[in-house]
Amino acid sequence: MSQRQRTLQETTTVHSPAEVLKAAKDFFARQTGIYAAFPEQESKTHVTLRGQGGEEVVIAAVPGASGETKVTGSTYLFDQQVARFFATLSPVPLAVSTESGE
Repeated sequence: MSQRQRTLQETTTVHSPAEVLKAAKDFFARQTGIYAAFPEQESKTHVTLRGQGGEEVVIAAVPGASGETKVTGSTYLFDQQVARFFATLSPVPLAVSTESGE
């Protein structure tokens, strides 16, 4: 995985933007040792968390066109933690195709 792919990650979820941002704050506060991060700035669509050594984690969540929420995470050193956080979010179900094309 390239550095760009690790520093900027994206996913979609069925959770609302507010639920995603609350979950991000809870998830990063529960991390142990050097991987804990705490809210520094926030709005209705993002939260910036600050960790040990000044490491910054930014999580943004915006509503998508089909009712899903698009989530973006950006960080330099906490890429594994962002990926783990994304894994806790319920994914958007895949559409099921039928033989009739519906």
